Amino acid sequence: MTTPTYRLDMPREHTTGVIFASPHSGREYTWDFLRKSVLDEMSIRSSEDAFVDRLFDTAPGLGAPLLASLAPRAYVDLNRGSDEMDPAVVRGVRAVTHNPRVTSGLGVIPRVVANGRAIYSGKLELAEARARLSEVWRPYHTQLQALIDTSKSEFGSAILIDCHSMPHEAVQAMSGPNGRKPHVVLGDRFGAACSPDIMDRVEAAFSGAGLRVARNAPFAGAFITQHYGRPSRQQHVIQVEIDRALYMDEGRIRPSKDFTGFRETIRGVIGEIVTIGRPRSMPLAAE
Repeated sequence: MTTPTYRLDMPREHTTGVIFASPHSGREYTWDFLRKSVLDEMSIRSSEDAFVDRLFDTAPGLGAPLLASLAPRAYVDLNRGSDEMDPAVVRGVRAVTHNPRVTSGLGVIPRVVANGRAIYSGKLELAEARARLSEVWRPYHTQLQALIDTSKSEFGSAILIDCHSMPHEAVQAMSGPNGRKPHVVLGDRFGAACSPDIMDRVEAAFSGAGLRVARNAPFAGAFITQHYGRPSRQQHVIQVEIDRALYMDEGRIRPSKDFTGFRETIRGVIGEIVTIGRPRSMPLAAE
């Protein structure tokens, strides 16, 4: 990978403890990576949270930083722990404990993309896997921790909005009130990663924009939510999953004609969320 492997957009005037991050929207697929894969250039993008960084790129103008990966999820999954290595794709790794994510091929070095399609025909060497973690995983998480520390120091609390997208077919499998499908799923590990008040206010921001919201099912949050969510330490994390059909053509991986309008809707949501992290409106953390 080339350096840097993430982009950090800081606001001219930093006014909130809220941080927006997009760990899965990276789309810099190097030739070296592509030649090792058995997938074509479209198929390998199927697990990418395409354009999520663009949906949230108005955050810096509203006072909040935006951290976005440049490296693709198929190369390194930043929403996994560095120890979530898959022995089925990395030679020399031993399976220590049962991990459903690793077993399904979705470890920190993914074995498959969407619908279980294998990325490689064989295994990678352990040295290469470790190099990817050194080049991509560690810099991103070092920067994310620094942003959290800064927010806590300057604003008294850090609120991380971990931004993702979900395939429309996943939405179709959900059932909401009166059979209505959600547009957005918010995950806080069933309350373990965020105070109830902040979760309520983030949900209200999306609902107020006319979006139907569900909580924690089927996405409650993965490594980032679990690792950084510490409400008793003034660290709150909410994973946001948005139905891709609202803003993109999933088959062609292109923004839809509604992209600009939906981005404006998200801008309004961001505007509401950033107020939660301003000192005078900061709620007390849940213990």
